[in-house]
Amino acid sequence: MRVMLKATLDTEKSSEAIKGGQLPELIKATMDRIKPEAAYFMPDEGRRSCVFVFDMQDSSELPPLAEPFFTQLGAKVEVSPVMDLDDLQKGLSALG
Repeated sequence: MRVMLKATLDTEKSSEAIKGGQLPELIKATMDRIKPEAAYFMPDEGRRSCVFVFDMQDSSELPPLAEPFFTQLGAKVEVSPVMDLDDLQKGLSALG
């Protein structure tokens, strides 16, 4: 299932992770693990944030993916199912 993971990082912890070099490592490890179809990095409500859109095969993939954001960056993590246009059209056509 295609999902979107949004992590909103704690400013103090993410600043420490930038200074110590851990933030680029965590982002690279995340990208290598999930191979996202899209990844975006931006400020959101005054905090560093990132969004990844990727295919999650099983919900058991979530803990090892989210925990580094929680434990290392004090992040708020949100995961939502998402669709592209083809998915939406397929779903709408099933409505009859």
